[in-house]
Amino acid sequence: MAEEKKGRPEERDEVLVRILGKDIPAEKNVLTGLTRIKGCSWSMANATCINLGINKRKKISELEKSEIEKIEKFLKNPDVKNFLKNRRRDFDSGEDKHLMTNDLDLRKDFDIKRLKKIKSYRGLRHSLKLPVRGQRTRSNFRKSGIAVGVKKPKMGKKS
Repeated sequence: MAEEKKGRPEERDEVLVRILGKDIPAEKNVLTGLTRIKGCSWSMANATCINLGINKRKKISELEKSEIEKIEKFLKNPDVKNFLKNRRRDFDSGEDKHLMTNDLDLRKDFDIKRLKKIKSYRGLRHSLKLPVRGQRTRSNFRKSGIAVGVKKPKMGKKS
């Protein structure tokens, strides 16, 4: 009779595939895995699969290196319609762009700094840490403040 291992169940090696600097679990399918990349929505992942002719239900681990390179190249410079891009009519250049990963974060921060600098309504709301898009302020906006607690008195001398 074979001995059964007690304790933890059988461990499996988790393989990660790196696409655009993001580790994606190998057991995910291509459509779900691409959405793990910042800046790649479901619609962009779907457009990527359709344009490159890759099966959406294919596992990430089954992709060849040439297919991964094609995906990276497409996501860096996507050839899709403008409504799928996340930066239409860019303020600086005026063209439609699609930004991914760190570029998206940097550009968002620069936009908020620009709004604060020109002191627009949205910029003032950002600087005061208030809701920007018309939400109520009577309640439910105060979650980014400092927590107020009760200090415990020190044990020692009584005055």
